[in-house]
Amino acid sequence: MDNIVALLLGWLMDLCLGDPSKLPHPVVYFGKAIARGEHLLNRGNHRKMKGGFMAILLISLAFVLTWLLLFYLDWPILKAILIFYCLAGTTLIKEVRDVFLKLDESLEAGRKQVARIVGRDTSQLSAQEVRQAALETLAENLSDGVVAPLFWLAILGVPGMMMYKMINTLDSMIGYRTERYRDFGCIAARIDDIANWLPARITAFLMLFANLLCRQNTQSLKMSAQCRMLFHYAKMHLSPNSGWPEAALAIILDCRFGGPHVYFGELIEKPYIGSNPRQLSTEDMKKAIRINRMAEIFAVAIVFLLNLFILLLPSLF
Repeated sequence: MDNIVALLLGWLMDLCLGDPSKLPHPVVYFGKAIARGEHLLNRGNHRKMKGGFMAILLISLAFVLTWLLLFYLDWPILKAILIFYCLAGTTLIKEVRDVFLKLDESLEAGRKQVARIVGRDTSQLSAQEVRQAALETLAENLSDGVVAPLFWLAILGVPGMMMYKMINTLDSMIGYRTERYRDFGCIAARIDDIANWLPARITAFLMLFANLLCRQNTQSLKMSAQCRMLFHYAKMHLSPNSGWPEAALAIILDCRFGGPHVYFGELIEKPYIGSNPRQLSTEDMKKAIRINRMAEIFAVAIVFLLNLFILLLPSLF
């Protein structure tokens, strides 16, 4: 029962508050530890080995320290706060909405706003590319910021959820294919691929299911056709996981993601996801957010029902 209460309370806190910008956040400290380790170790020879050592050490510490904290302070409210810190659904939705609002003011304002949530160079993006970047990030974040943390919460409890946040933070900081990070961040990126493999696919199908329930256009593709398209486009992405939620959203919106992007001064060619290069609009953003929220509710409900089943299991036998 404590786990159920903590889950619902933590999710409701994220739903109402988003990331607490004025409060200390574990991910901020994760980032500082990663940046410090990268500064000290990402030089000289054996960079892949040193980067792997740092990644495994930090991931292990995140799990063990959280487990020890909850072993001595097994309070539902503490679990709820940690769950709240690990979920990032509301803040990203707000940021994506703000990108479209700023873009209505000016292209430069839109570029600055989208730079807050993407790793690519935004200084030369067109209005269409700004909208595309925001929606791609929204789709990826549904997996990385909501479904995957809930997945690891269900598997390994709150320590597993915090462990995943360290994995995801490592990937977001050093998991790039640029010259600086190609070797040092290689193992961290592979660990992230493993941790997100199943959550990314769950996310994509939750999105398609949400679209099936809320769509009003009777001319939309059947679910079987959408699934075939999903398998086709998802595997075209450079990442083994990011393509799944991106492909799902591209199918839902009947648009196209991907293409060339600049990361840290290097041009990275990404395959196109989807086939319709139409102009994106504010209505697309609103629809994407609706799908995002419904898929999030489904994910929370699944973890809730799983915990409820575990709670009631002894009384069933």
